Amino acid sequence: MAPLTPRPRGADLEGMSAPAAVPASVSATVVAARSRPHGPTSALWHAVALHRPIAEVDGACELTVCGSLARVDVEQPWPTPARDVCPACVVLTR
Repeated sequence: MAPLTPRPRGADLEGMSAPAAVPASVSATVVAARSRPHGPTSALWHAVALHRPIAEVDGACELTVCGSLARVDVEQPWPTPARDVCPACVVLTR
C-alpha cells in the first residue's frame, strides 16, 4: 500500500454543508430530539426542522439544525423547558 502524501491545496468545500438557521419563509415544523452521550459530551436536546408529517418521524433519528444526529421525541416541545439544551440549536431557531 502506498503511503499517504499531503496535497498542496485545501479541502474541497463543494458539496459540503454547514448548519444554518431555519428561515422564517420555510414551512417547517420544529420539534425536539434527544442526542446520545458521546465521550465527554452529555446527551442534549436539539431542534429538528421537519418538512414532513410528525407521525412519520416519531422516534426516528434525524439531522438536527446544528448538524448532529438525534432521536425525535414529538412529546417534547421546542423550545424545550429542559436545562440540557444544545446552545447552537437555540440560536439557530430564534
